Amino acid sequence: MALKQAYEQVKILQNQAVSQGIYALTVACKREVKAGQFFMLKGFSDRNMLPRPISIYDRTPDTLTFLYAVVGKGTSELATKKVGDGVDVLGPLGNGFRLPDPNTPCKIALVAGGIGIAPFPYLAKAAQAANRQSKWQIDLYAGFRKTVYGVAECADYVSQTFIATNDGSVGQRGFVTDLITDTYDYVYCCGPTVMMKALQQLHLRAKVYLSLENRMACGIGACLACSCVTNLGMRRVCKDGPVFAAEEVCL
Repeated sequence: MALKQAYEQVKILQNQAVSQGIYALTVACKREVKAGQFFMLKGFSDRNMLPRPISIYDRTPDTLTFLYAVVGKGTSELATKKVGDGVDVLGPLGNGFRLPDPNTPCKIALVAGGIGIAPFPYLAKAAQAANRQSKWQIDLYAGFRKTVYGVAECADYVSQTFIATNDGSVGQRGFVTDLITDTYDYVYCCGPTVMMKALQQLHLRAKVYLSLENRMACGIGACLACSCVTNLGMRRVCKDGPVFAAEEVCL
């Protein structure tokens, strides 16, 4: 897949809140992508502001949708953009998730924490499309502090959904890692570092993949700002990841 190593301005088709402080941004873009990849977005009034890495939430032949949390100056400005405005994008970036052999029966768990739900609707859709012989069981595990989002977008593509919230207002009270059973062959995880570390410490028999969310500056591996410690040495999350095998990463 060829990558255009330059930003391109695309038109915003929708930019709406899906939960408090959580927005889904849809843009006109026909690029081919893999589930788990991301784009760098910019176009802020402060030209010195660094671009923001944002996961691919969904894709159609003509559009891309990104899910983002409003946490600072850049994403706050992004949330004010209107339909018809432009935003500059660079991508797709990163290596994405590697799906199993579609001819081999297996059980797959998608494990999300908070805004870490972002890559899973498109991953669930892609996995279901690859599951042409219905040999996979795909389940979603999602954990949130209180408000649940992104789960409904996965519902048509998964067999079961398990939810945990810190206050017990939805699903089970506690952490999503408390819900996972050691019955899966593959586990794909994205969320806070503390959650991914807890998942590592379960020592599941499954092949576990983690999508890291390190801060980034360039998105193409040049600045090394997102580097992480692995048992193979320092690796660049944007270029070598963001998806790594869990046994490689030192969290």
